[in-house]
Amino acid sequence: MNISLKSEYAMAALFDLATQDPRIPIKIGDIARRQKVPQKFLELILAGLKQGGFVESRRGAEGGYLLARAPRAILVGEILRFVEGGKEARKRRKENPFTDFWARVDKAISDVVDQTTLDDVVRTWREKQGRYVPNWDI
Repeated sequence: MNISLKSEYAMAALFDLATQDPRIPIKIGDIARRQKVPQKFLELILAGLKQGGFVESRRGAEGGYLLARAPRAILVGEILRFVEGGKEARKRRKENPFTDFWARVDKAISDVVDQTTLDDVVRTWREKQGRYVPNWDI
């Protein structure tokens, strides 16, 4: 599975939306600032994600973007495949000593992303951020 910068930015945008109040549209500029994503590129990405049914938009002064589905209903694998245009495993020219190895690697990656929801990513991140880190400064 190939992961492009576009996919990383799409994941960051969807992550950002998943961490916000699901009833309040979020402005592109706010997502871009928090996720450190170029706003112009993010506009194109969100337009594509809207066509893919991942987000919906609201117009006007109070407008912005919302997730079209609950984070628990969005699989990381489905996002990546949509953004990458359905590209799958590495293309190999011919059979070689690593063919079976790379096939297992590709399958393992697919298994992980196809069993991980956007909600899982948010929950894991929040748990990681919530851990107590001792401060030994005096």
